[in-house]
Amino acid sequence: MLNVARMRYKRVKWRGRLRAGVYRAAPMRYLRGMDNPASEPTGSQARATPKPPTPRIVYSPRYNIGFFGLERLHPFDSRKYGRAWKVLRERFGRGLDRYWVRPPRPVSRAELLQLHTPEYLQRLRDPKFVARVLEVPPVSRLPAWVTDRCVLRPMRRATMGTLLAAREAMDHGLAVNLSGGYHHASPDHGHGFSTYADVGLAVHTLRQSGRLGEKDKVVYVDLDAHQGNGVCRTFAGDSRVFIYDQYNEDIFPMDARAQRRIDCAVPLPFGCAEADYLAALRGRLPVFLNSVTRGGDVRLAVYNAGTDVFTDDRLGGINVSAAGVLERDRFVLQELTSRHIPTAVVLSGGYSAQSYKLVANMVAYVLETWGNSDEPAADIPKKFTSNDP
Repeated sequence: MLNVARMRYKRVKWRGRLRAGVYRAAPMRYLRGMDNPASEPTGSQARATPKPPTPRIVYSPRYNIGFFGLERLHPFDSRKYGRAWKVLRERFGRGLDRYWVRPPRPVSRAELLQLHTPEYLQRLRDPKFVARVLEVPPVSRLPAWVTDRCVLRPMRRATMGTLLAAREAMDHGLAVNLSGGYHHASPDHGHGFSTYADVGLAVHTLRQSGRLGEKDKVVYVDLDAHQGNGVCRTFAGDSRVFIYDQYNEDIFPMDARAQRRIDCAVPLPFGCAEADYLAALRGRLPVFLNSVTRGGDVRLAVYNAGTDVFTDDRLGGINVSAAGVLERDRFVLQELTSRHIPTAVVLSGGYSAQSYKLVANMVAYVLETWGNSDEPAADIPKKFTSNDP
């Protein structure tokens, strides 16, 4: 009864903040002067007249994770990537191939070392440590080569998928990686089913290659139900990355240090209703984006489209319907593309039997909105076509 009373109190208090237009304060240097959320961005962003996005879908059948059925001990559906792809194939047929980009290999150790510490990568060779990261204790009893082949290698391929999605987004305006979004991983730590800091590595790789300039801004929008603490820790000292995070404040990871890095934090109470969830998003995201794009030089956005806000999700604690999840995705993608910000989408969490369908709904919306059969078929950037293991 005490927990129920606490939840009711927090909900009433949060709704009061919603009516008053008050959330946990975002740094005012990004919001000052933005009284009109609908105002147009200025600077080089406004002067640019790029063509509409032509979407790319990054996917490999080798994304799926399976290790002798032990993956079923975790509520995350580690085979949802293939399930979502099957739904899309049934819906779009061979036309889907026009937009398909295939990661040719997993990301290499040398590439991972551009961001991760050697000590952390060494720890990932220990099945006991991997079991703690995955939150699946029986994995600790497997041989190291099994955990690497069956678990870590698919995640490294998905990490390559995020690198590809970011590059494809900069080339074509919009790309979806049908995996990735390991937003609890940081350069020296992994937990919460997140092993590799794929978003951080993608941004770092683009800067190293010169695709992102030293002063170019990156926007990161995280709508997974869990706060993206690994992303915050990865970019702790990088003021060129602007973070919007709307999350359930009463569940994992409750990382106060990481929360201080969020530029626009929108914490929600456990059991948040769909109307309140969408109202918060519509009220805060446009203001945030306008404030960041005002000076121009926003060259990339990464959207973490976690589906664990779904009402039947086992871990998210937020009550958004399937239609509401799609409306959320539609709103975010329209807000980003209308500002001509190249956008890469990653999937992150989702702990319901319907997660793959929610993902397929989002990708179908992308293809039906921006797909064009007259566009040339997708291709793999030459940079990523080596035969590294």
